[in-house]
Amino acid sequence: MVLDSLEDDQAVETVSIPLAGKSSIADYMVVTSGRSSRQVGSMASKLVEKIKAQTGRSPRVEGMPIADWVLIDAGDIIVHLFRPEVRSFYNLERMWAFGDAPRAVEAAGTA
Repeated sequence: MVLDSLEDDQAVETVSIPLAGKSSIADYMVVTSGRSSRQVGSMASKLVEKIKAQTGRSPRVEGMPIADWVLIDAGDIIVHLFRPEVRSFYNLERMWAFGDAPRAVEAAGTA
């Protein structure tokens, strides 16, 4: 559902990083980009509503007012939505890879 929503909203360079067995914070981390703050904010809002509808719970969200980097914590999945410049600066994929290369995913992917 997360990956489908991001693909529908034309997210760019979506990567899914499996964390199960490596960290207790979540089972998966998804990192993706939007082309502008407006697109990042829109993708985040839509994803939050879909998560609420599917799970009945409101995920924790940080970064919405500016939308350079929005974090959505849905429990077992953490989603980071970035503007490209901000994503490049923080380079979360490299930090969380644990020696394994992060996987680019398609809509039918894991998360």
